[in-house]
Amino acid sequence: MNSAGAQLLDVVIVGAGISGISAACYLKMQCPKKRFRIIESRGSLGGTWDLFRYPGIRSDSDMHTFGFKFKPWTRAKSISDGPSILTYLNETVDEYAVRDSIDFGVRVTSARWLSAESVWETVARDGRGREIRYRSRLLFMCTGYYRYSSGYTPELPGLEEFAGTVVHPQLWPEDLDYSNKRVAVIGSGATAVTLIPAMADKASHVTMVQRSPTYIVSMPGKDKLANFLSRLLPTTWAYASIRWRNIRFQNYFYKQAIGRPAKTRAYILKRLRKALKPEIDIEKHFTPSYDPWTQRLCLVPDSDLFHVLNSGKANVITGTIERITSDGIEMQDGEKIEAEVLVTATGIQLELLGGVDFFMDDKKLDFSQRFFYQGMMFSGVPNLIQTFGYINASWTLRADLNSEFVCALLKRMDETGTTQCVPLLRDFELEMAGQDWVTDFNPGYLKRGNHLFPRQGSHSPWHNTQDYLLDLKLLAGGPPDDGVLQFQKTGKADSA
Repeated sequence: MNSAGAQLLDVVIVGAGISGISAACYLKMQCPKKRFRIIESRGSLGGTWDLFRYPGIRSDSDMHTFGFKFKPWTRAKSISDGPSILTYLNETVDEYAVRDSIDFGVRVTSARWLSAESVWETVARDGRGREIRYRSRLLFMCTGYYRYSSGYTPELPGLEEFAGTVVHPQLWPEDLDYSNKRVAVIGSGATAVTLIPAMADKASHVTMVQRSPTYIVSMPGKDKLANFLSRLLPTTWAYASIRWRNIRFQNYFYKQAIGRPAKTRAYILKRLRKALKPEIDIEKHFTPSYDPWTQRLCLVPDSDLFHVLNSGKANVITGTIERITSDGIEMQDGEKIEAEVLVTATGIQLELLGGVDFFMDDKKLDFSQRFFYQGMMFSGVPNLIQTFGYINASWTLRADLNSEFVCALLKRMDETGTTQCVPLLRDFELEMAGQDWVTDFNPGYLKRGNHLFPRQGSHSPWHNTQDYLLDLKLLAGGPPDDGVLQFQKTGKADSA
């Protein structure tokens, strides 16, 4: 057994994707004397951007908000491809001298809070199966929200009879050749609308097969104003200006969609009618039954999806799949779709805190019975932070906010001479009714996985706001004096 915890660390960060890189860089900037390690199960950094290798992989948010607050995005494309994002992340890690702090190829299996010592003991295994133990004052989980080992594929009758190639985007094979082949992409979300234009040039034809439509909007791949300002102003000024413009526009559009769904729906459909040729049935293929932003909108850069649909290189079929046959798909209405390659772009499987088993001393933790505090901590659980990004804005906005919060938290603990901080339900909140951890948002992956996650309350600080501008005000001064977040000296924390 290797004990990395012979030295007590201030912070252990789990995950070297966007959230983990943000956490490490902020610690370097704001808490330079704090000792930390990043534990990363994969052999390289980047998280999602290293895992996904399917054609066309790109951001579905603009890079001025998806980029870090402290590291300007300087490339011309605002809606960027995966390899460019991965390059940006590697540049960040090297610029802030973080790489040597990452333990690659090490998977965390469990974490235990030792209340007598106010320490998290994190147990991991390396590629050879050897056990490694880390000890830290604070544990910062930056593992994302979905299972890396496998995506979600619904039951598709007859799938085993298909004579061609079946591939899920999460496990895309490097040697897949779809040149001059008929491809069927099952799905209608962000992955599907990215894959179809990317595959259309090589494939003989691509068909998007969807059970129901998704709202899709186009946005310029390059931000002309951003590129203009970058030539006119210092890089940091130009980046900050466009970042704030985009944050406020995203916030405005989301609130319009929630407050005036009929008006927003009409606006999106009007744009679609202009973008697509008249022969394409907008009502059938692009008009969802739900209101905008009760599921995430799909973003396409420079109308690339619409161009391949208009050209005839791709088409959309909406309906229920009856069965998969040896040479394609048979729909419930009898329509047949010929295919030599099936892409099951059918979603992800939610996973809480990287699938790690958590304990408080000898008691296993069930987070579904806990409440979220400020969207990042858990009721009754000391010194544990999780980053989960926004469903209605860029993930990185929340990642940076949490990273700054952790730095302020460590400073407060030093100032007060305390060793643990724990959010505790007040007496009048002990019987508080719990709500889903995200409300008014119901895509399939959330419906399948909501039961795994902590609950939220109806009021602050137990309310998961999903509002960056509001969270910025709530957390700007660091840990709030709200009577909930308790700073304590070593001793047994309340387990309620």
